[in-house]
Amino acid sequence: MTVLRFTKHYETPGKVASAARHHAWLAEHARPLRLPVLTVVGPTSLTYEWIDGRPARPEDLLTLAGLLGDAHGAAWTSDLRPAALNTPHRFQDGTVFSDYLGPRQTALRRRLEQGYLPDWVALQAMLALLEKTAEGQTAFYKDSNPRNFIITEAGDVYTVDTDDLTLAPMAYDLAKLIATLILTYGPLPTESVNASLQAYNEAAGRHDARLGATDRERLDDFLALHAVLTAPYAGRNGYRHSGAPHPCPGGSA
Repeated sequence: MTVLRFTKHYETPGKVASAARHHAWLAEHARPLRLPVLTVVGPTSLTYEWIDGRPARPEDLLTLAGLLGDAHGAAWTSDLRPAALNTPHRFQDGTVFSDYLGPRQTALRRRLEQGYLPDWVALQAMLALLEKTAEGQTAFYKDSNPRNFIITEAGDVYTVDTDDLTLAPMAYDLAKLIATLILTYGPLPTESVNASLQAYNEAAGRHDARLGATDRERLDDFLALHAVLTAPYAGRNGYRHSGAPHPCPGGSA
């Protein structure tokens, strides 16, 4: 019997080590997430078990929102309770787990240089919005775009791609999933977005009531940030539709 594997290649050994470290952290602290087994760590590659399935679609949003809320609640309970959004956390081996503000401040300034923000005033507005959202309990962000979920024929959900892992506010990664579903498939109904936020809050709140407090205004702030941060990827990676800070009322999936 042939056992299928998937090998991902990296530019440097440091990036290999980082992705492997992220995989191990998620496996320990975000146990609601099902991850492919990491079988081989090479000098410039990682090899995982092969998972046969499809990427996430809009009809999966409610399920995935609950999964993310559960995973973020579990990680907060296990490791992130004392973490602050403006301060790097640390893995057990002492390496840095990036904070929320620093990488995104850098990325927003880069978006101005790239022409995705019209002027310095727009940049300052986005930086102020970022600062506004840097409050509350701490979750993790791992880039929850549709391609980073594999859904099997049996309905099992696997989470893949552990390259990017930073601290983030609760529901920030849910907003990334919503934003990239819009980029991939087009506008989502407002009712679907609201239901996904409710599912997320209920799942996170089962771990601690404070974790299930994200309201729609705060989610929209996250969506506005993601609209700018994902702008360079329009037309790539299946992002065929134009993104918007807010889902369109009455839109169809």
